[in-house]
Amino acid sequence: MDLQAEIDTWPVGRGAVAVIGPTGVLDRHETDDASDLFEWASVTKLLTSLTVLDACADGTVSLDDPAGPPGSTVAHLLAHAAGLRFEAGEPVALPGLRRTYSNHGYELLAAHLETAAGGPFADELVGRVLTPLGLTRTVLEGSSASGAVGPLDDLILLALEFLDPVHLGAEIIGWASTLAFPGLAGILPGFGRQTPNDWGLGCEIRDHKSPHWTSPDNSPRTFGHFGQSGSFLWIDPEARLACVSLCDTRFGPWATTAWPALSTAVLRNYAT
Repeated sequence: MDLQAEIDTWPVGRGAVAVIGPTGVLDRHETDDASDLFEWASVTKLLTSLTVLDACADGTVSLDDPAGPPGSTVAHLLAHAAGLRFEAGEPVALPGLRRTYSNHGYELLAAHLETAAGGPFADELVGRVLTPLGLTRTVLEGSSASGAVGPLDDLILLALEFLDPVHLGAEIIGWASTLAFPGLAGILPGFGRQTPNDWGLGCEIRDHKSPHWTSPDNSPRTFGHFGQSGSFLWIDPEARLACVSLCDTRFGPWATTAWPALSTAVLRNYAT
């Protein structure tokens, strides 16, 4: 496929996209210098969830730890099932009843880990995820829900770990990408109410959602995340493919058309 032709139709300034298979990068295109940094926005939540899950694996925290509003746990916060608003405020539902996407929940996760570990969340992120995966140029600038800034090369390395876990291990990647609190309905930002609105302990799970930011050709097991900065990462374990994107233009109606079209082309050209 002509990846450049696909991306050049997007109404963005700088952009960087890559297609990844188990052996590495299959194709990539940058409209500008690939070393440039981009805001990851909510794709940051993938880094935060992996940091917290790594801490769960070694016993620093537990998925069952109380965290957030009464009745909520670390697992509820990871899966957007704690009943929290998008930002700080009174809960809108009891834990476990609705999928309520929440930046605030991911900030509470970082605070919970800071208390348990006795140090800044940013240090935990570096030690548990950024350094092991080799994300040497990615930094957290602000919120643990949306503050990561990094280059395409680092997002590719993150996708490779999700596609073929080596550094963090299959257990942690499995927790992040396997359905948690099944059957919950909720709003998928930018795409309206979904029933169910499936989520793992960090990753959104495609299932049969429609409309969606991936392709109708993506398998229901596809998982990942997108961000309001125009960023996304998806993994299709059945196709054994990943696709990542970073750009300088905020998510909007353009992305709801362009991203599924790109995903369709990627699957048709690279799936085996």
